[in-house]
Amino acid sequence: MNVKARIDTLDLGGLADFVIDRLDETKAAKLEPVSVVDIGSNSVRMVTYDGLRRAPAPIFNEKITASLGKGVAATGQLPEEGVKRTLRLLRRFARLNETMGVKSVHAIATAAVRDAKDGKEFTRRAEKALGVPIRVLDGEEEAKYTALGVIAGIPEADGVVGDLGGGSLELVRVKGGKVKSGDTLPLGALRLAEEGQGDLVRIRALIDARLSGHPLVKKLEGRVLYAVGGAWRNLARLHMHWTGYPLSVVQQYTIPRHELLRLVEKLEGMTADELSALGIISERRAELIATAALVLGRLVELSGARQVVFSVLGVREGLLFSQLPKEVRKADPLLSATWDFARRYSRSPLHELELCAWSDQLAHGGALECTTRWRRLRYAACMLADIGWRAHPDFRGTRALNLVAQANFNGLDHYSRAFLALAVFFRYQGVNARPPVDIAALVDDKGLSRARVLAALMRLAYSLSAAMPGTLPGIGLEVQPKKLELVLRGDNAALAGEVVDKRLEQLARLLQREAIMRTDTGQRVK
Repeated sequence: MNVKARIDTLDLGGLADFVIDRLDETKAAKLEPVSVVDIGSNSVRMVTYDGLRRAPAPIFNEKITASLGKGVAATGQLPEEGVKRTLRLLRRFARLNETMGVKSVHAIATAAVRDAKDGKEFTRRAEKALGVPIRVLDGEEEAKYTALGVIAGIPEADGVVGDLGGGSLELVRVKGGKVKSGDTLPLGALRLAEEGQGDLVRIRALIDARLSGHPLVKKLEGRVLYAVGGAWRNLARLHMHWTGYPLSVVQQYTIPRHELLRLVEKLEGMTADELSALGIISERRAELIATAALVLGRLVELSGARQVVFSVLGVREGLLFSQLPKEVRKADPLLSATWDFARRYSRSPLHELELCAWSDQLAHGGALECTTRWRRLRYAACMLADIGWRAHPDFRGTRALNLVAQANFNGLDHYSRAFLALAVFFRYQGVNARPPVDIAALVDDKGLSRARVLAALMRLAYSLSAAMPGTLPGIGLEVQPKKLELVLRGDNAALAGEVVDKRLEQLARLLQREAIMRTDTGQRVK
């Protein structure tokens, strides 16, 4: 039976609808890299991804702060030095794309280029340097692609996306995976710093005048503001630094309203030199961080937004996301990414799909919660269950935990990320192992307990299957009100042994049930 037929025989309860490229012989898909060049008002960046798919992985990422928007509001002209540096960088990007074998390059320009009188002339020179057409986005397009980028990483997003650049602020309503109304406002950090001449009082007045009464600001009341843009990402990093946060992952990092306002107040009282001395942000970013913070703070305060959720995905990712087929866009980003991990790192990716289906027996028996949220986390954990097998046994638990905690995953909040990291930690280290305190603090007692149960299930599964496909589908795991029965029939009866006994007892104990092993010759209490 070929791989496709074997996968189709599994009862994955809809998992097949989430996973993309699952039928590519379970090997890591051979993809053609794709680059996106983003010519912004403050920075110029190129990100190269491993392919056009639901969960693309960045393989190259470089930017410079060219400050193309500097002086545009006052003079209408792009700064000569910024243009010179940008053209040089674009020639470098063109050569790098040749080196990486990139055949598909998407280039966009935003506020500074579209607002400048010499924007068309610059675009012509930039296209010659880069060797591909450059699309100058209007404000509506920029807002739409930014919102799509947020949706790509947070499908359940419900609130308003705010993307702060050097020249403009894009606001767009998102709900139910769809982009609603949007608008572009002249509130870029670079523009405001110039108009307000660096005076935060004047800058505050400009912000309030342009935000007050805006329909999208009103729609933020009680909702989530999804913050996009390099300056705002740096605010998240500063908050992590000052609070001692254990995960250096900005994606879906959340700051409640009252904490955000305190952060803004603190930043207003610091100089650029003091900020750059922290080593968290660059000197160039430090010069604009107070202005960027003020925009975010006033937006939150004027709107009544309840919290800010940061997104590292924005216009670049939204542009690529818009090109995917509709059925691929609907796929789950977390399960697509963890399936890719399984194909790259596990001994047998097909075994991990079997493990997903095998774990359903606990959920159907009521031993594990079977809501959509917990089901997808359980499947994700099963996909990650074998990622540490190549490491030295003494370090597998820690290595797997760190890999998952810092992985480039989307579609999960930090609670869920910590849960997955703990599940694979216990899978390797043992369910009674003491987890890292800082990571364990990100979940509640319920999450910690579920991580141990799931790890015990995985440890039992691997002792039965040796990580090879074909065995688990023939082994029953029956949950009863007071019993947990492992059913080994036919040739599988030979798999019974001391290690299996121990791991079955461990799982049953965590579920507060009696362990029973049943074979063709009868059953015995463990």
